[in-house]
Amino acid sequence: MEDMKDKKDMLENMEPSEEYSLSDDRRVKVLSPGQLVLKRFFRNRLAVTGMIILLAMFLFSFLGGLLSPYGEDQKFYRVDVQAKDFAGIIHNEEFRYTIGDNELFKSSVHAQALKAIIQGNDKFEYNDNAYELDKLSDDAYIVNSGGKAVGIASKELVNPSTPDEKISFDFALAAMKAKYGGDKTFKADGKDYNIDKEGIITDKSGTEVAYVSQYIVRAVMSDIFFSRELKNQLIDAVEAGQESFEYTDEEGVTAEYILKYDAATKAWDVKQEIDTKVFDTYSAPSKAHWLGTDRNGMDMLTRLMYGGRISLIIGFIAVFIETIIGVIMGGIAGYFGGWVDGLIMRIVDVFYCIPGLPFIIIVGAAMDAANTPSLTRIIYLMLILGFLGWAGVARLVRGQILSLREQEFMTATEACGIAPSRRIFRHLIPNVMPQLIVYMTMGLGSTIITEATLSFLGLGVRFPFASWGNIINDVNDTFVLTNYWFIWIPAGVLLLTTVLAFNIVGDGLRDAFDPKMKR
Repeated sequence: MEDMKDKKDMLENMEPSEEYSLSDDRRVKVLSPGQLVLKRFFRNRLAVTGMIILLAMFLFSFLGGLLSPYGEDQKFYRVDVQAKDFAGIIHNEEFRYTIGDNELFKSSVHAQALKAIIQGNDKFEYNDNAYELDKLSDDAYIVNSGGKAVGIASKELVNPSTPDEKISFDFALAAMKAKYGGDKTFKADGKDYNIDKEGIITDKSGTEVAYVSQYIVRAVMSDIFFSRELKNQLIDAVEAGQESFEYTDEEGVTAEYILKYDAATKAWDVKQEIDTKVFDTYSAPSKAHWLGTDRNGMDMLTRLMYGGRISLIIGFIAVFIETIIGVIMGGIAGYFGGWVDGLIMRIVDVFYCIPGLPFIIIVGAAMDAANTPSLTRIIYLMLILGFLGWAGVARLVRGQILSLREQEFMTATEACGIAPSRRIFRHLIPNVMPQLIVYMTMGLGSTIITEATLSFLGLGVRFPFASWGNIINDVNDTFVLTNYWFIWIPAGVLLLTTVLAFNIVGDGLRDAFDPKMKR
């Protein structure tokens, strides 16, 4: 009796904290299905590595663009010394024509005048018009018709000294007569002029207005006018056989001129070497540009950041669109069955038969022809990729729902009078989510690859927007492929790493949702 009393006292004196029960959470740790999935996922080191890589890519693409000191389409320039075509110089050894009366001295008359000069005739006729040649020298003739001068055939030409000076036919005629006649003055257009032995013509104030020269100096650009001083230097360099010389213009700009004789045209090509502001194209990696610059002079690292943003956004939105359409169509087909299922599955078969890549290439070519804006192209690309990919999702959802709709919990929902739409989207679809998550994760990699392929072909994302695909497009140039590795290798590595990480994460999620697959 005393022993029983002692045991009773001992039980009454025990602390409440030492009492246990089967439902005590200190003895049984129960995890929710989601926690079990996460626990299995994070035990997979390869899947965790893929998740870390994806996180790094998202930070690089979305946060990196905000932290970069440069803009997506900001261009950089450098100053290069470039030799540009500047002028052509001809030492005139053939007769050239100055036209007075355009009706009487047309181009067809020029050949007749030259023929008469070669034959030594002082007259010729053409089209019932009589012409006379007034010889000034062996290199200059005045062509007259009806008692008046209608043209000049000469190896020397009268050239204006300033761009504002206009040389009339009467002025050229009087100047040529004075030069070959040995006169020091002449009158033309109501004004008096002086002319020296070198053929330089000045007005009464001594200002040079024109000059007579056998050299023809013509600028490549029509809006460039050569000063008399520059022409003299060019001619002196040609006569001296120089290959180059320097000249400082009136504004103090010094440039080097390179002369090269072309035997085929019997002319000298003149190139001007000047400091030119150009795009900092294919600049090597440096402190300012860690990955160099592209063909447009844009920072490559910044372009990669913004390119990743575009590629990921297109991938996610396209997968989201195809998932929404696929879930709706597959859910309806799997739940209702019968003719509804048959109709939707035939539509799915039609979409499976559409050649996706050729179709997108055709649409891309059509957008090129229509000059579709770059932003609009991106929107169309996301819609097309999403619209073409929903058939696979629909078939997956339909197959899962066909197996779920006959289970007891669906019989209970029907007995409770729950509406069909609620049964589908509140009870059936959540049970399909594990398979959908895996499908979407692995589909993201495929979508990004498709976008990159189209952009590489020039049919996807267009300038000024960047994507990893159109960045790699530069390797179409063999010279870039072999000499500028920093243009395409980083974009290729990022694309490869991202797609690989999505596939690894997809495999990890599949194993976490269905651990039996490992057995």
